[in-house]
Amino acid sequence: MSGGLLVAGTTSDAGKSVLTAGICRWLHRQGVKVAPFKAQNMSNNSAVVLGPDGRGGEIGRAQAMQAAACGIAPDLRFNPVLLKPGSDLSSQVVLLGEAVDTITADTFRSLRPRLAETAYAALAELREAYDVVICEGAGSPAEINLRDGDYVNMGLARQARLPTIVVGDIDRGGVFAAMFGTLALLNPADQALLAGFVVNKFRGDRGLLAPGLEMLRQLTGRPTYGVLPWALDLWLDAEDSLAYGRVLGRPAAPHGTEWLDVAVIRLPRISNATDVEALATEPGVRVRLTVEPAELAAADLVVLPGSKSTVADLTWLRETGLADAVAAHAAAGRPLLGICGGFQMLARAIHDPVESGQGSVPGLGLLPIEITFDPRKTVRPSVGSAAGDLPVRGYEIHHGYVSAADPELSPLLHEVGGAVEGAIHGVVHGTHWHGTFESDEFRRWFLTRVARLAGRTGFRVAPGNSFAAAREGTLDLLGDLVEEHLDTTALWRLIESGPPADLPFVPPGVPPR
Repeated sequence: MSGGLLVAGTTSDAGKSVLTAGICRWLHRQGVKVAPFKAQNMSNNSAVVLGPDGRGGEIGRAQAMQAAACGIAPDLRFNPVLLKPGSDLSSQVVLLGEAVDTITADTFRSLRPRLAETAYAALAELREAYDVVICEGAGSPAEINLRDGDYVNMGLARQARLPTIVVGDIDRGGVFAAMFGTLALLNPADQALLAGFVVNKFRGDRGLLAPGLEMLRQLTGRPTYGVLPWALDLWLDAEDSLAYGRVLGRPAAPHGTEWLDVAVIRLPRISNATDVEALATEPGVRVRLTVEPAELAAADLVVLPGSKSTVADLTWLRETGLADAVAAHAAAGRPLLGICGGFQMLARAIHDPVESGQGSVPGLGLLPIEITFDPRKTVRPSVGSAAGDLPVRGYEIHHGYVSAADPELSPLLHEVGGAVEGAIHGVVHGTHWHGTFESDEFRRWFLTRVARLAGRTGFRVAPGNSFAAAREGTLDLLGDLVEEHLDTTALWRLIESGPPADLPFVPPGVPPR
Protein backbone atom coordinates (compact mmCIF):
# COMPACT_ATOMS: atom_id res chain seq x y z
CA MET A 1 0.00 0.00 0.00
CA SER A 2 1.27 3.49 -0.87
CA GLY A 3 1.82 6.43 1.44
CA GLY A 4 -1.02 8.86 1.89
CA LEU A 5 -2.22 12.05 3.53
CA LEU A 6 -5.55 13.79 4.08
CA VAL A 7 -5.55 17.58 3.86
CA ALA A 8 -8.55 18.79 5.86
CA GLY A 9 -9.56 22.37 6.63
CA THR A 10 -11.13 24.44 9.36
CA THR A 11 -13.66 25.76 6.80
CA SER A 12 -14.47 25.70 3.13
CA ASP A 13 -11.97 27.80 1.13
CA ALA A 14 -9.36 27.51 3.89
CA GLY A 15 -6.79 26.44 1.30
CA LYS A 16 -7.24 22.66 1.03
CA SER A 17 -7.22 22.57 -2.78
CA VAL A 18 -4.13 24.72 -3.24
CA LEU A 19 -2.21 23.06 -0.39
CA THR A 20 -3.01 19.64 -1.87
CA ALA A 21 -1.80 20.85 -5.26
CA GLY A 22 1.35 22.32 -3.71
CA ILE A 23 2.20 19.10 -1.90
CA CYS A 24 1.55 17.17 -5.12
CA ARG A 25 3.91 19.45 -7.08
CA TRP A 26 6.59 19.19 -4.36
CA LEU A 27 6.42 15.38 -4.41
CA HIS A 28 6.39 15.29 -8.21
CA ARG A 29 9.61 17.34 -8.21
CA GLN A 30 11.18 14.72 -5.94
CA GLY A 31 10.42 12.01 -8.48
CA VAL A 32 7.56 10.54 -6.45
CA LYS A 33 4.70 8.97 -8.42
CA VAL A 34 1.85 10.90 -6.80
CA ALA A 35 -1.88 11.33 -7.45
CA PRO A 36 -4.63 13.56 -5.98
CA PHE A 37 -7.95 12.39 -4.59
CA LYS A 38 -11.15 13.95 -3.31
CA ALA A 39 -13.85 11.48 -2.35
CA GLN A 40 -16.70 13.94 -2.82
CA ASN A 41 -16.66 17.42 -4.26
CA MET A 42 -19.56 19.88 -4.39
CA SER A 43 -18.91 22.29 -7.24
CA ASN A 44 -20.32 23.43 -10.55
CA ASN A 45 -16.78 23.95 -11.85
CA SER A 46 -15.91 20.67 -13.49
CA ALA A 47 -13.47 19.28 -16.04
CA VAL A 48 -14.11 16.67 -18.72
CA VAL A 49 -12.04 13.49 -18.53
CA LEU A 50 -12.09 10.52 -20.89
CA GLY A 51 -12.96 7.32 -19.05
CA PRO A 52 -11.63 3.81 -19.78
CA ASP A 53 -14.50 3.28 -22.25
CA GLY A 54 -13.54 6.40 -24.21
CA ARG A 55 -16.59 8.36 -23.07
CA GLY A 56 -16.33 11.74 -21.43
CA GLY A 57 -17.00 12.12 -17.72
CA GLU A 58 -16.79 14.91 -15.14
CA ILE A 59 -14.58 15.53 -12.13
CA GLY A 60 -14.08 18.63 -10.02
CA ARG A 61 -11.86 21.17 -11.74
CA ALA A 62 -9.62 21.34 -8.65
CA GLN A 63 -8.72 17.67 -9.07
CA ALA A 64 -7.83 18.24 -12.73
CA MET A 65 -5.55 21.07 -11.59
CA GLN A 66 -4.02 18.84 -8.92
CA ALA A 67 -3.41 16.13 -11.53
CA ALA A 68 -1.46 18.69 -13.57
CA ALA A 69 0.58 19.44 -10.44
CA CYS A 70 1.42 15.71 -10.33
CA GLY A 71 2.44 15.73 -14.00
CA ILE A 72 -0.26 13.20 -14.93
CA ALA A 73 -3.50 13.17 -16.92
CA PRO A 74 -6.73 13.55 -14.93
CA ASP A 75 -8.56 10.35 -14.00
CA LEU A 76 -12.22 9.85 -13.07
CA ARG A 77 -11.09 8.10 -9.88
CA PHE A 78 -9.45 11.30 -8.62
CA ASN A 79 -12.96 12.61 -7.78
CA PRO A 80 -15.37 9.66 -7.76
CA VAL A 81 -18.34 11.64 -6.39
CA LEU A 82 -19.18 15.11 -7.72
CA LEU A 83 -22.30 16.93 -6.52
CA LYS A 84 -23.45 19.75 -8.81
CA PRO A 85 -25.98 22.02 -7.05
CA GLY A 86 -28.97 22.91 -9.22
CA SER A 87 -30.80 24.76 -6.45
CA ASP A 88 -30.50 25.35 -2.72
CA LEU A 89 -32.22 22.02 -2.11
CA SER A 90 -31.06 19.65 -4.84
CA SER A 91 -27.88 18.50 -6.58
CA GLN A 92 -27.04 16.34 -9.54
CA VAL A 93 -24.91 13.33 -8.56
CA VAL A 94 -22.00 12.51 -10.85
CA LEU A 95 -20.55 9.10 -10.01
CA LEU A 96 -17.22 8.18 -11.59
CA GLY A 97 -17.88 10.84 -14.21
CA GLU A 98 -21.47 9.96 -15.08
CA ALA A 99 -24.61 11.81 -13.97
CA VAL A 100 -26.71 9.15 -12.22
CA ASP A 101 -29.32 10.96 -10.11
CA THR A 102 -30.66 14.23 -8.74
CA ILE A 103 -30.94 14.26 -4.97
CA THR A 104 -32.17 16.27 -2.01
CA ALA A 105 -30.79 16.13 1.53
CA ASP A 106 -33.27 13.37 2.39
CA THR A 107 -32.54 11.15 -0.61
CA PHE A 108 -28.79 11.70 -0.21
CA ARG A 109 -28.84 9.70 3.04
CA SER A 110 -30.12 6.60 1.29
CA LEU A 111 -27.61 6.97 -1.56
CA ARG A 112 -24.63 7.69 0.68
CA PRO A 113 -23.57 4.03 1.32
CA ARG A 114 -23.26 3.46 -2.44
CA LEU A 115 -21.25 6.66 -2.85
CA ALA A 116 -18.96 5.76 0.04
CA GLU A 117 -18.32 2.30 -1.36
CA THR A 118 -17.41 3.78 -4.76
CA ALA A 119 -15.09 6.37 -3.17
CA TYR A 120 -13.30 3.81 -0.99
CA ALA A 121 -12.80 1.47 -3.95
CA ALA A 122 -11.41 4.30 -6.11
CA LEU A 123 -8.91 5.31 -3.42
CA ALA A 124 -7.82 1.69 -2.92
CA GLU A 125 -7.12 1.36 -6.65
CA LEU A 126 -5.12 4.59 -6.69
CA ARG A 127 -3.03 3.51 -3.71
CA GLU A 128 -2.09 0.35 -5.57
CA ALA A 129 -1.08 2.35 -8.66
CA TYR A 130 0.82 5.28 -7.08
CA ASP A 131 3.58 5.75 -4.53
CA VAL A 132 1.60 8.44 -2.69
CA VAL A 133 -1.99 9.68 -2.82
CA ILE A 134 -2.71 13.15 -1.41
CA CYS A 135 -6.36 13.37 -0.43
CA GLU A 136 -8.37 16.56 -0.01
CA GLY A 137 -11.21 16.77 2.48
CA ALA A 138 -14.39 18.82 2.05
CA GLY A 139 -15.63 21.66 4.20
CA SER A 140 -14.57 20.91 7.79
CA PRO A 141 -14.05 17.52 9.48
CA ALA A 142 -15.70 18.95 12.61
CA GLU A 143 -19.21 19.19 11.14
CA ILE A 144 -20.58 17.02 13.93
CA ASN A 145 -24.04 16.92 12.36
CA LEU A 146 -22.54 15.20 9.30
CA ARG A 147 -20.03 12.83 10.94
CA ASP A 148 -22.31 9.77 10.79
CA GLY A 149 -21.86 8.33 7.33
CA ASP A 150 -18.98 10.68 6.47
CA TYR A 151 -16.68 9.29 3.79
CA VAL A 152 -14.91 12.50 2.77
CA ASN A 153 -13.07 13.69 5.89
CA MET A 154 -12.35 11.62 9.00
CA GLY A 155 -14.55 8.79 7.75
CA LEU A 156 -12.16 8.47 4.82
CA ALA A 157 -9.12 8.87 7.08
CA ARG A 158 -10.37 6.13 9.41
CA GLN A 159 -11.23 3.75 6.56
CA ALA A 160 -7.87 4.22 4.79
CA ARG A 161 -5.71 4.92 7.89
CA LEU A 162 -4.66 8.31 6.56
CA PRO A 163 -2.66 10.75 8.66
CA THR A 164 -4.41 14.11 8.58
CA ILE A 165 -3.35 17.74 8.69
CA VAL A 166 -5.72 20.68 9.12
CA VAL A 167 -5.18 23.94 7.25
CA GLY A 168 -6.64 27.19 8.58
CA ASP A 169 -7.06 30.56 6.84
CA ILE A 170 -5.56 33.20 9.14
CA ASP A 171 -6.80 35.99 6.87
CA ARG A 172 -10.34 35.33 8.16
CA GLY A 173 -9.26 35.75 11.77
CA GLY A 174 -9.68 33.30 14.65
CA VAL A 175 -7.38 30.69 13.16
CA PHE A 176 -6.11 29.33 16.51
CA ALA A 177 -9.64 28.87 17.84
CA ALA A 178 -10.66 27.25 14.57
CA MET A 179 -7.78 24.77 14.57
CA PHE A 180 -8.11 23.91 18.25
CA GLY A 181 -11.90 23.64 17.98
CA THR A 182 -11.67 21.41 14.91
CA LEU A 183 -9.53 18.92 16.83
CA ALA A 184 -11.52 19.17 20.07
CA LEU A 185 -14.81 18.29 18.33
CA LEU A 186 -13.49 14.99 16.98
CA ASN A 187 -13.88 11.67 18.75
CA PRO A 188 -10.78 9.89 20.09
CA ALA A 189 -10.35 7.60 17.09
CA ASP A 190 -10.48 10.55 14.70
CA GLN A 191 -8.16 12.64 16.85
CA ALA A 192 -5.60 9.82 16.76
CA LEU A 193 -5.17 10.49 13.02
CA LEU A 194 -4.96 14.29 13.15
CA ALA A 195 -1.23 14.94 13.34
CA GLY A 196 -0.89 18.71 13.04
CA PHE A 197 -1.75 22.02 11.39
CA VAL A 198 -0.81 24.42 8.58
CA VAL A 199 -1.54 28.15 8.70
CA ASN A 200 -2.52 29.67 5.35
CA LYS A 201 -2.57 33.24 3.93
CA PHE A 202 -0.38 34.88 6.55
CA ARG A 203 0.76 38.47 5.98
CA GLY A 204 3.52 40.10 7.97
CA ASP A 205 6.23 39.02 10.39
CA ARG A 206 6.05 35.28 11.08
CA GLY A 207 7.73 35.88 14.45
CA LEU A 208 4.49 37.44 15.69
CA LEU A 209 2.82 34.04 15.32
CA ALA A 210 5.44 32.11 17.26
CA PRO A 211 3.80 32.41 20.74
CA GLY A 212 0.44 31.30 19.38
CA LEU A 213 1.93 28.35 17.52
CA GLU A 214 3.74 27.23 20.65
CA MET A 215 0.60 27.53 22.78
CA LEU A 216 -1.34 25.56 20.17
CA ARG A 217 1.30 22.82 20.37
CA GLN A 218 1.06 22.78 24.18
CA LEU A 219 -2.75 22.66 24.09
CA THR A 220 -3.01 19.94 21.45
CA GLY A 221 0.29 18.04 21.53
CA ARG A 222 0.56 18.60 17.78
CA PRO A 223 2.95 20.72 15.71
CA THR A 224 2.22 23.29 13.06
CA TYR A 225 3.98 22.06 9.92
CA GLY A 226 4.38 25.52 8.49
CA VAL A 227 2.93 28.96 7.73
CA LEU A 228 2.11 29.72 4.11
CA PRO A 229 2.24 33.39 3.11
CA TRP A 230 -0.47 35.31 1.32
CA ALA A 231 0.18 35.01 -2.43
CA LEU A 232 -1.66 37.36 -4.78
CA ASP A 233 -0.88 35.25 -7.85
CA LEU A 234 -2.87 32.22 -6.67
CA TRP A 235 -6.23 32.66 -8.38
CA LEU A 236 -6.37 30.38 -11.43
CA ASP A 237 -8.64 27.30 -11.45
CA ALA A 238 -10.83 28.53 -8.61
CA GLU A 239 -13.17 25.83 -7.34
CA ASP A 240 -15.87 28.38 -6.52
CA SER A 241 -16.51 31.67 -8.33
CA LEU A 242 -16.99 33.34 -4.93
CA ALA A 243 -13.24 32.94 -4.41
CA TYR A 244 -12.54 35.48 -7.15
CA GLY A 245 -13.75 38.68 -5.54
CA ARG A 246 -14.86 41.36 -7.99
CA VAL A 247 -11.81 41.46 -10.27
CA LEU A 248 -10.02 38.33 -11.49
CA GLY A 249 -6.31 38.06 -10.96
CA ARG A 250 -3.93 41.00 -11.23
CA PRO A 251 -4.61 42.84 -14.51
CA ALA A 252 -1.35 43.71 -16.23
CA ALA A 253 -0.81 47.02 -18.02
CA PRO A 254 -2.09 47.07 -21.62
CA HIS A 255 0.18 46.18 -24.52
CA GLY A 256 -1.44 49.00 -26.50
CA THR A 257 -2.85 52.34 -25.33
CA GLU A 258 -6.29 51.22 -24.17
CA TRP A 259 -7.78 48.73 -21.71
CA LEU A 260 -10.56 46.28 -22.52
CA ASP A 261 -13.22 45.98 -19.84
CA VAL A 262 -15.05 42.62 -19.52
CA ALA A 263 -18.10 42.24 -17.27
CA VAL A 264 -19.09 38.67 -16.37
CA ILE A 265 -22.53 38.23 -14.83
CA ARG A 266 -22.26 36.23 -11.62
CA LEU A 267 -25.30 33.97 -12.05
CA PRO A 268 -26.74 32.31 -8.91
CA ARG A 269 -25.91 28.85 -10.33
CA ILE A 270 -22.87 29.86 -12.35
CA SER A 271 -20.89 26.92 -13.67
CA ASN A 272 -17.37 26.72 -15.05
CA ALA A 273 -16.70 30.37 -14.30
CA THR A 274 -13.09 29.41 -14.99
CA ASP A 275 -13.86 29.95 -18.70
CA VAL A 276 -13.01 33.65 -18.32
CA GLU A 277 -9.76 33.14 -16.39
CA ALA A 278 -7.74 32.97 -19.61
CA LEU A 279 -9.08 36.40 -20.62
CA ALA A 280 -7.84 37.78 -17.31
CA THR A 281 -4.29 36.61 -18.03
CA GLU A 282 -4.13 38.95 -21.03
CA PRO A 283 -2.35 42.30 -20.49
CA GLY A 284 -4.81 45.18 -20.68
CA VAL A 285 -7.90 43.03 -20.08
CA ARG A 286 -9.80 43.71 -16.86
CA VAL A 287 -12.29 40.94 -16.05
CA ARG A 288 -14.80 41.61 -13.30
CA LEU A 289 -17.79 39.69 -11.97
CA THR A 290 -20.95 41.64 -11.26
CA VAL A 291 -24.62 41.40 -10.37
CA GLU A 292 -25.33 45.11 -10.97
CA PRO A 293 -27.20 46.14 -14.16
CA ALA A 294 -25.59 49.59 -14.07
CA GLU A 295 -22.11 48.05 -14.30
CA LEU A 296 -22.81 46.59 -17.73
CA ALA A 297 -23.16 50.00 -19.38
CA ALA A 298 -19.43 50.77 -19.31
CA ALA A 299 -18.27 47.26 -20.28
CA ASP A 300 -16.72 46.59 -23.67
CA LEU A 301 -17.73 42.91 -23.50
CA VAL A 302 -20.49 41.33 -21.43
CA VAL A 303 -20.28 37.59 -20.76
CA LEU A 304 -23.18 35.35 -19.80
CA PRO A 305 -21.32 32.32 -18.39
CA GLY A 306 -22.42 28.75 -17.92
CA SER A 307 -25.24 27.81 -15.57
CA LYS A 308 -26.35 24.62 -13.85
CA SER A 309 -29.94 25.95 -13.96
CA THR A 310 -30.42 27.81 -17.23
CA VAL A 311 -34.13 28.60 -16.94
CA ALA A 312 -33.97 29.54 -13.25
CA ASP A 313 -30.98 31.83 -13.84
CA LEU A 314 -32.73 33.37 -16.84
CA THR A 315 -35.68 34.18 -14.57
CA TRP A 316 -33.24 35.77 -12.12
CA LEU A 317 -31.76 37.90 -14.92
CA ARG A 318 -35.22 39.28 -15.65
CA GLU A 319 -36.11 39.85 -11.99
CA THR A 320 -32.89 41.80 -11.32
CA GLY A 321 -33.03 44.00 -14.41
CA LEU A 322 -29.89 42.40 -15.81
CA ALA A 323 -31.78 40.96 -18.80
CA ASP A 324 -32.75 44.50 -19.90
CA ALA A 325 -29.18 45.69 -19.33
CA VAL A 326 -27.81 42.83 -21.48
CA ALA A 327 -30.26 43.66 -24.27
CA ALA A 328 -29.37 47.37 -24.07
CA HIS A 329 -25.67 46.51 -24.25
CA ALA A 330 -26.18 44.53 -27.47
CA ALA A 331 -28.54 47.16 -28.92
CA ALA A 332 -25.81 49.76 -28.41
CA GLY A 333 -23.57 47.72 -30.71
CA ARG A 334 -21.29 46.40 -27.97
CA PRO A 335 -20.18 42.75 -28.05
CA LEU A 336 -21.90 40.05 -26.01
CA LEU A 337 -20.85 36.44 -25.41
CA GLY A 338 -22.88 33.54 -24.04
CA ILE A 339 -21.14 30.32 -22.96
CA CYS A 340 -23.11 27.06 -22.56
CA GLY A 341 -26.07 28.00 -20.31
CA GLY A 342 -25.45 31.67 -21.13
CA PHE A 343 -25.55 30.78 -24.85
CA GLN A 344 -28.87 29.00 -24.30
CA MET A 345 -30.33 32.09 -22.58
CA LEU A 346 -29.67 34.15 -25.73
CA ALA A 347 -32.09 31.99 -27.77
CA ARG A 348 -35.57 32.95 -28.90
CA ALA A 349 -37.04 30.03 -26.98
CA ILE A 350 -35.92 27.31 -24.56
CA HIS A 351 -37.81 24.02 -24.39
CA ASP A 352 -36.86 22.41 -21.09
CA PRO A 353 -38.78 19.44 -19.71
CA VAL A 354 -35.55 18.10 -18.14
CA GLU A 355 -33.61 20.52 -15.94
CA SER A 356 -36.32 22.96 -14.80
CA GLY A 357 -39.40 21.01 -15.94
CA GLN A 358 -40.99 24.29 -17.06
CA GLY A 359 -41.46 23.30 -20.69
CA SER A 360 -41.19 26.12 -23.24
CA VAL A 361 -40.09 29.55 -22.04
CA PRO A 362 -38.96 32.63 -23.98
CA GLY A 363 -35.24 33.33 -24.10
CA LEU A 364 -33.63 36.74 -24.42
CA GLY A 365 -34.20 36.63 -28.17
CA LEU A 366 -30.75 37.92 -29.10
CA LEU A 367 -29.84 34.90 -31.24
CA PRO A 368 -32.17 33.39 -33.91
CA ILE A 369 -32.03 29.90 -32.44
CA GLU A 370 -34.11 27.59 -30.25
CA ILE A 371 -32.78 25.31 -27.51
CA THR A 372 -34.24 21.94 -26.52
CA PHE A 373 -33.13 19.97 -23.46
CA ASP A 374 -32.40 16.27 -23.78
CA PRO A 375 -32.31 13.87 -20.79
CA ARG A 376 -28.99 12.57 -22.13
CA LYS A 377 -26.14 14.77 -21.00
CA THR A 378 -23.43 15.71 -23.49
CA VAL A 379 -20.03 15.40 -21.81
CA ARG A 380 -17.05 15.34 -24.14
CA PRO A 381 -13.84 17.10 -25.16
CA SER A 382 -14.15 19.17 -28.33
CA VAL A 383 -11.65 20.03 -31.06
CA GLY A 384 -12.12 22.40 -33.95
CA SER A 385 -11.20 25.74 -35.47
CA ALA A 386 -12.35 29.34 -35.76
CA ALA A 387 -11.87 32.17 -38.24
CA GLY A 388 -10.72 29.74 -40.89
CA ASP A 389 -7.80 27.86 -39.43
CA LEU A 390 -7.24 28.95 -35.83
CA PRO A 391 -7.07 25.79 -33.66
CA VAL A 392 -9.53 25.62 -30.77
CA ARG A 393 -9.90 23.05 -28.01
CA GLY A 394 -12.62 22.96 -25.38
CA TYR A 395 -15.13 20.69 -23.74
CA GLU A 396 -18.90 20.31 -23.49
CA ILE A 397 -21.12 19.68 -20.46
CA HIS A 398 -24.81 20.32 -21.18
CA HIS A 399 -28.30 18.88 -21.62
CA GLY A 400 -29.56 21.56 -24.03
CA TYR A 401 -28.80 21.59 -27.75
CA VAL A 402 -29.64 23.85 -30.71
CA SER A 403 -32.84 22.38 -32.14
CA ALA A 404 -33.60 25.17 -34.64
CA ALA A 405 -31.52 27.97 -36.14
CA ASP A 406 -31.74 30.61 -38.86
CA PRO A 407 -30.00 29.02 -41.87
CA GLU A 408 -28.16 32.30 -42.53
CA LEU A 409 -26.64 32.34 -39.04
CA SER A 410 -22.83 32.33 -38.97
CA PRO A 411 -21.13 29.72 -36.74
CA LEU A 412 -18.53 30.77 -34.19
CA LEU A 413 -16.59 27.50 -34.45
CA HIS A 414 -16.22 24.49 -36.71
CA GLU A 415 -15.73 21.05 -35.22
CA VAL A 416 -13.24 18.63 -36.69
CA GLY A 417 -15.31 16.78 -39.27
CA GLY A 418 -17.15 19.89 -40.44
CA ALA A 419 -20.05 20.33 -38.00
CA VAL A 420 -20.76 23.92 -37.01
CA GLU A 421 -20.82 25.08 -33.39
CA GLY A 422 -22.15 28.20 -31.76
CA ALA A 423 -23.19 31.39 -33.49
CA ILE A 424 -22.23 34.94 -34.45
CA HIS A 425 -25.13 37.33 -35.02
CA GLY A 426 -23.84 40.88 -35.33
CA VAL A 427 -22.24 41.70 -31.97
CA VAL A 428 -23.77 38.64 -30.26
CA HIS A 429 -21.65 35.48 -29.92
CA GLY A 430 -22.41 32.13 -28.33
CA THR A 431 -21.09 28.59 -27.94
CA HIS A 432 -21.70 25.46 -25.90
CA TRP A 433 -17.93 24.91 -25.67
CA HIS A 434 -16.17 25.64 -22.40
CA GLY A 435 -12.45 26.31 -22.17
CA THR A 436 -11.98 27.80 -25.64
CA PHE A 437 -10.01 30.81 -24.40
CA GLU A 438 -7.21 28.53 -23.24
CA SER A 439 -6.39 28.24 -26.97
CA ASP A 440 -4.06 31.22 -27.31
CA GLU A 441 -4.59 32.06 -30.99
CA PHE A 442 -8.37 31.91 -30.68
CA ARG A 443 -8.33 34.05 -27.54
CA ARG A 444 -6.25 36.72 -29.27
CA TRP A 445 -8.50 36.68 -32.33
CA PHE A 446 -11.63 36.99 -30.23
CA LEU A 447 -10.28 39.87 -28.12
CA THR A 448 -9.13 41.70 -31.25
CA ARG A 449 -12.64 41.32 -32.67
CA VAL A 450 -14.21 42.52 -29.41
CA ALA A 451 -11.94 45.57 -29.31
CA ARG A 452 -12.89 46.49 -32.88
CA LEU A 453 -16.62 46.11 -32.22
CA ALA A 454 -16.35 48.10 -28.98
CA GLY A 455 -14.37 50.90 -30.61
CA ARG A 456 -11.23 50.30 -28.53
CA THR A 457 -8.84 51.12 -31.36
CA GLY A 458 -5.92 51.48 -28.97
CA PHE A 459 -6.18 47.94 -27.57
CA ARG A 460 -3.60 45.41 -28.73
CA VAL A 461 -3.25 41.77 -27.73
CA ALA A 462 0.15 40.79 -26.35
CA PRO A 463 1.90 38.42 -28.80
CA GLY A 464 3.23 35.25 -27.24
CA ASN A 465 1.08 35.35 -24.11
CA SER A 466 0.52 31.70 -23.09
CA PHE A 467 -2.26 30.52 -20.82
CA ALA A 468 -0.61 27.11 -20.39
CA ALA A 469 2.53 28.86 -19.14
CA ALA A 470 0.46 30.91 -16.69
CA ARG A 471 -1.14 27.77 -15.28
CA GLU A 472 2.19 25.99 -15.02
CA GLY A 473 3.62 29.03 -13.27
CA THR A 474 0.84 28.83 -10.68
CA LEU A 475 1.60 25.16 -10.01
CA ASP A 476 5.31 25.90 -9.67
CA LEU A 477 4.52 28.72 -7.25
CA LEU A 478 2.49 26.30 -5.12
CA GLY A 479 5.37 23.83 -5.09
CA ASP A 480 7.79 26.62 -4.14
CA LEU A 481 5.57 27.71 -1.23
CA VAL A 482 5.45 24.17 0.15
CA GLU A 483 9.21 23.68 -0.18
CA GLU A 484 10.07 27.04 1.37
CA HIS A 485 7.49 27.35 4.15
CA LEU A 486 6.57 23.83 5.32
CA ASP A 487 8.66 21.34 7.26
CA THR A 488 8.85 18.94 4.34
CA THR A 489 11.03 16.47 6.24
CA ALA A 490 8.36 16.07 8.91
CA LEU A 491 5.64 16.05 6.25
CA TRP A 492 7.34 13.23 4.35
CA ARG A 493 7.75 11.24 7.55
CA LEU A 494 4.01 11.65 8.15
CA ILE A 495 3.12 10.54 4.62
CA GLU A 496 5.42 7.55 4.75
CA SER A 497 4.89 6.33 8.33
CA GLY A 498 1.48 7.63 9.38
CA PRO A 499 0.54 9.66 12.47
CA PRO A 500 2.60 9.40 15.66
CA ALA A 501 1.29 6.79 18.09
CA ASP A 502 1.30 9.10 21.11
CA LEU A 503 -1.04 11.90 19.98
CA PRO A 504 -3.07 13.01 23.03
CA PHE A 505 -6.86 13.26 23.17
CA VAL A 506 -8.15 16.82 23.51
CA PRO A 507 -11.55 17.08 25.21
CA PRO A 508 -14.47 17.35 24.90
CA GLY A 509 -14.63 15.27 21.71
CA VAL A 510 -18.01 14.59 20.14
CA PRO A 511 -20.76 15.11 22.76
CA PRO A 512 -22.95 12.05 23.45
CA ARG A 513 -26.32 11.95 21.75
